[in-house]
Amino acid sequence: MGRSLILDTNILIAYERGAVDRSALDDDDLAVAAVSIAEYRVGIELADTAARAADRSRSLSAMTSVLDVLDYTESTAVHHARLIAASRRIGRHRGAHDLIIAAHAAETGRIIFSRDAEARFADLPGVLAMEP
Repeated sequence: MGRSLILDTNILIAYERGAVDRSALDDDDLAVAAVSIAEYRVGIELADTAARAADRSRSLSAMTSVLDVLDYTESTAVHHARLIAASRRIGRHRGAHDLIIAAHAAETGRIIFSRDAEARFADLPGVLAMEP
């Protein structure tokens, strides 16, 4: 077994577009936060054509068939609260969804796999992150 990863929403989008080497993730244990599914679904809802919405929906179904979708639990909430507090202490604004993804990573010991360097996930206590 390879790495234990939680995929950021931007990786799901890149995966759909073929911009991620899918074979590079074959040996990894992959998960995604339920909030990332919601973010991805926004793209389905806002698609400029019905065909594009259908393509995105099929891609999402294919991805979720091989990914563990992590639900927000009371344990996740504990990690989430700690990360919010840590961010506030240093005066760094963080996206609400990014902190939920980071809370899942901290809770499960997974590494966040993200193309979003500005999110600076690895700066959060107890969170590991990597870029493709």
